Amino acid sequence: MTDTLSLVTYNIHKGFSQFNRRLTVHDLRDRLRHLNPDLVFLQEVQGLHQQHAQKHTNWPEQPQHEFLADSIWNASYGQNVLYDHGHHGNAILSRYPIETSHNQDVTHLSFERRGLLHTQIEWQGQIVHCVCAHLSLFARSRKWQMAALAEEIDRLVPHNQPLIIAGDFNDWRNHASEHLADRLHLTEVFDHLSGRPARSFPVALPMLRLDRIYVRGLKAVRADVHYGAGWSKISDHAALRCELVLTG
Repeated sequence: MTDTLSLVTYNIHKGFSQFNRRLTVHDLRDRLRHLNPDLVFLQEVQGLHQQHAQKHTNWPEQPQHEFLADSIWNASYGQNVLYDHGHHGNAILSRYPIETSHNQDVTHLSFERRGLLHTQIEWQGQIVHCVCAHLSLFARSRKWQMAALAEEIDRLVPHNQPLIIAGDFNDWRNHASEHLADRLHLTEVFDHLSGRPARSFPVALPMLRLDRIYVRGLKAVRADVHYGAGWSKISDHAALRCELVLTG
């Protein structure tokens, strides 16, 4: 067990490249193995899609979170959107055993279903709470969802236990600090290291600061954005990676 906890957060666009031009889940698995993080927070994970399975000869037989985890990580999946031919949601992959897992429904608009996947792992003798988030495209709904998340954290996570909240916040105006981070005493890792959240969308030349990694009881010692050549062929978002140490 190392002194640093590494993690990646990545909106994987259901395993397809930007504009759905090609299936990329196999390339994605190779990239994650190369980054080799302890934790992976994934959004837009395809748990099942029968039409894609019939159309693509190399569509994995396993759900995407299990296919990506393979024999390296343990996997937890939270289904958010259900349709006739399948479903998708968020997933957390962990090198350490996942002690508990719970998916909180934070749907605010009936046509845009959202959830927050909350898992617990044990690392360095500590329970670490991990929340994978994918918030609404609409500001009013994001505000409501962040309030629901804050209430859930206040209720379930002791203040002396490390906490990570990461994912696609769709928060280009950086209101998460006002509605979530200040209330829960969170630090955004890129903001801590460079003065502002990372640009993560679109992946070819990121302009918008949509994705976040918030921590409490942990401190970032390094953070990187993976985009551009190679990465632009995998998803429409950049992947964010960081290394954390305990603060207590």
